[in-house]
Amino acid sequence: MSDKPSVLFVCVHNAGRSQMAAGWLRHLAGDTVEVRSAGSAPADAINPAAVQAMREVGIDITDQGPKLLEYVTAESSDVIVTMGCGDACPVFPGKRYEDWKLDDPAGQGVEVVRGIRDEIRTRVQALLTDLIPVA
Repeated sequence: MSDKPSVLFVCVHNAGRSQMAAGWLRHLAGDTVEVRSAGSAPADAINPAAVQAMREVGIDITDQGPKLLEYVTAESSDVIVTMGCGDACPVFPGKRYEDWKLDDPAGQGVEVVRGIRDEIRTRVQALLTDLIPVA
């Protein structure tokens, strides 16, 4: 078992919010946190507006495809951040859960997605500070 914390970001399609959050955490935490993302009903591809919005801040999320939320992935994560997946998200005793109320970028233009991206960054920074306090 790894001594670094693992964070799982979950949304319905694993194509926008959870992918942007995972991208931010990978970017900000480097290899100090294990980053995972999944969806309760994964899309076929990542939202192009999310890809563009993240690319604008120097983060490439095109190598991350939408994945189905699997029981073992959730069970083995230290922190589970949900973003509108509702009852499809499993609950495990002893896990830390956060439910982030964020607008869904599906069907939105990049102008709207930029605001969601920036809100996600703020939340990811706060989560990271809590997980790995600065000495």
